[in-house]
Amino acid sequence: MIPMVDLKGQYQSFKDEIDSGILQALENTQFILGPNVQAFEKEAAEYLGVEHAISCANGTDALHLAVRAAGLKQGDEVITSPFTFIATAEAIAYVGATPVFVDIDPRTFNLDVNLLEAAITPRTKAIIPVHLFGQPVDMAPLMALAEKHGLQVIEDCAQSFGAAYGDRMTGGIGLAGCHSFFPSKNLGCYGDGGMVTTNDAQLAETLRMLRNHGSKVRYHHDIIGYNSRLDELQAVILRVKLKRIEQFNDGRRRAAHRYSAALAQMPDVVPPFEDGKGRHVYHQYTLLSPKRDAINKALNEAQIANAIYYPIPLHQQKAFADTCAGVKLPVSEKIAAQCLSLPIFPELTDAQVDEVLAVIRGVVQA
Repeated sequence: MIPMVDLKGQYQSFKDEIDSGILQALENTQFILGPNVQAFEKEAAEYLGVEHAISCANGTDALHLAVRAAGLKQGDEVITSPFTFIATAEAIAYVGATPVFVDIDPRTFNLDVNLLEAAITPRTKAIIPVHLFGQPVDMAPLMALAEKHGLQVIEDCAQSFGAAYGDRMTGGIGLAGCHSFFPSKNLGCYGDGGMVTTNDAQLAETLRMLRNHGSKVRYHHDIIGYNSRLDELQAVILRVKLKRIEQFNDGRRRAAHRYSAALAQMPDVVPPFEDGKGRHVYHQYTLLSPKRDAINKALNEAQIANAIYYPIPLHQQKAFADTCAGVKLPVSEKIAAQCLSLPIFPELTDAQVDEVLAVIRGVVQA
């Protein structure tokens, strides 16, 4: 049995540090926006090279809070990717704005920057690029286009913690970056957690109010906000893991490159593409194959975990049927029909990678 991610094994490797930190937090009894939350925000901001890091309850809330803080509203259009988890588009819909889906690059699976300008209308107010699977979007031309048209850029970094574009970390390039600490993420807690990063002081102040019932001073509420605060115990876990994020990402890259070296030699398989403009941190290792379903079946029979991210692009989801009727995005649709994600985690051994490869080889070379 090879899992998609080995959370138990990872926990055992620094169990004492996490256990002692949690026990200390329980003794301190400062559970809401406590000292570990504050320390984690400072440490994360320093690591990512941003001025402000505002934690919240989960990655979906991070997107929602950022979209709300940016002033997006009913009648606005926001360009984003159809090949992502629905939370990206949900956050746009939450404020009454309309997601406008633009097709993806067939190699990186990220927004095709060359198609963005044609989608801009007088109602377009923002772009949300998704650094999918840990590969940064080509941000330089995207930012130039946004500046040309006066658009805000909110980065979806739910899968890219620690990824860099040039000399800048994802989450520090646009107006805001939205991060998820779901347990399986490169930096994951043991429950839900999220964070918004920004270099804009006014936006940061608004975000801090929005996550805490619209309040700066207790029982004084300047705006209608939400209850979206990172838990103190989750912050303990994230602080322990943040110290090891480079090690984690290096481990993912090591396993990914071993996969790719072998898969590149096999017929009917296309390994993930690294564009060389950013540092891919492989939240997912996602190949393409016309024999995807046969590979999926063989891996399942061998008790090797695998997953299809994402089987149905967002423009084909029932939730967006009203605004996307008749929309065709051929690249996203083709990728959805051929993509398959393999086990990927820092502790994945060479022997486990080779076991996965042997099963795939048996399918495509049969």
